[in-house]
Amino acid sequence: MTMRKGSATLALLVLAGLMPVRPAAAAEPIAFAPHRAVYELSMGTSTAGSGVTGVTGRMVYELSGSPCDGYTQNMRFVTVMTNQEGTETLSDLRNSSWEEADAKKLRFSSTQYQNDKLADTSQGDAARSKGATPVVGVDLVKPAKKRVSLPQDIYFPMQHAWTLVQAAKSGVKMFAANLYDGSEQGEKYYLTNTVIGKKYEQNTKAVPASFKGADALATVDSWPMMISYFDAGKDKHDQTPAYELSFRYFENGVTSDLNIDYGEFSIRGQLKELTLLAPGKCPDTKAAH
Repeated sequence: MTMRKGSATLALLVLAGLMPVRPAAAAEPIAFAPHRAVYELSMGTSTAGSGVTGVTGRMVYELSGSPCDGYTQNMRFVTVMTNQEGTETLSDLRNSSWEEADAKKLRFSSTQYQNDKLADTSQGDAARSKGATPVVGVDLVKPAKKRVSLPQDIYFPMQHAWTLVQAAKSGVKMFAANLYDGSEQGEKYYLTNTVIGKKYEQNTKAVPASFKGADALATVDSWPMMISYFDAGKDKHDQTPAYELSFRYFENGVTSDLNIDYGEFSIRGQLKELTLLAPGKCPDTKAAH
């Protein structure tokens, strides 16, 4: 799952164990489990200068599709933030995207409301051109029609997600990539660095049984991960991350134990309900021949 940095809402050098950044189209997709996950949002940490004294909210994330038809992601992220004067701000972020299975195309739409008023919107299509020198271009429809060019080695959200699982399964501890998801009015991408922890043993960190659907994760491998997001165009070694996202990532694409750290304050996301959906069907290759 990819989290974007809404206005108040909401993932290096080559070292030993660092996965080299390959051309973005080279990553092979794996089968994720279509599912619907509901998270309860709350305040994590807060510094005196943040101006944020409380956070409550809810996030609903849904993944559907298959490795042959591509994946659709839908997310709604709603928070009520309280400042030091007791004033509450309601933020409602709605994201939707479809990504081709081979990561050649991405279609996205994002809308954010502040106190029920439209604050930000983006919509468009990104695609990789064919040829000896592939080009990644974005055709924006909202907030205005515009053509945007991206680095050739850009990763799209689902492509980045399944590459992280592949990296974890291979024992890779760090992975760096340029990531684009259509956020920030569709004109921005992030430099990301992911740290992947040691795989959880099946019985050392059991999945909490306090939420509906927990049994579906009982035998699924998982890893702790933290993604640092840096603004592109700046020297990453001289800047702090725009934000950091940490979570427990299961091999089937489900996430739990979310924490979004904006530096001066953080938001926690506790998985409360998980529903596995009917998997998308791929053509029977044997029957086709």
